Amino acid sequence: VQLQASGGGLVQPGGSLRLSCAASGFTLRAYATGWFRQAPGKEREGVSCISSSDSNTYYADSVKGRFTISRDNAKNTVYLQMNSLKPEDTAVYYCAANYLGIKVDGSSWSEVFSYDYWGQGTQVTVSS
Repeated sequence: VQLQASGGGLVQPGGSLRLSCAASGFTLRAYATGWFRQAPGKEREGVSCISSSDSNTYYADSVKGRFTISRDNAKNTVYLQMNSLKPEDTAVYYCAANYLGIKVDGSSWSEVFSYDYWGQGTQVTVSS
């Protein structure tokens, strides 16, 4: 069971990036999948989540209207499209999964303890 996050990089303010979270060893569509980020000296925070049924998506207030989470079941991958990036979006981004979203709902989706599997991080740097 492995999650692989990728797609990070250096981008100017106002730019865009698309992060990918690819799963191997299990079918990701059966899992609620979340994106988290951690900036230096700060706690890991929830950014977005998509439910296992795709019926629900959740976003942190700081990214609403700028980030979009989606799933491609054929590629066993969840994406995070990030537009209008700001310097404060700079962080290491992680993806995480919880089977059937058992621990994930409207209030718990942003909690680290709601997820069982974690990928390694991918660095996103927004700077001019």
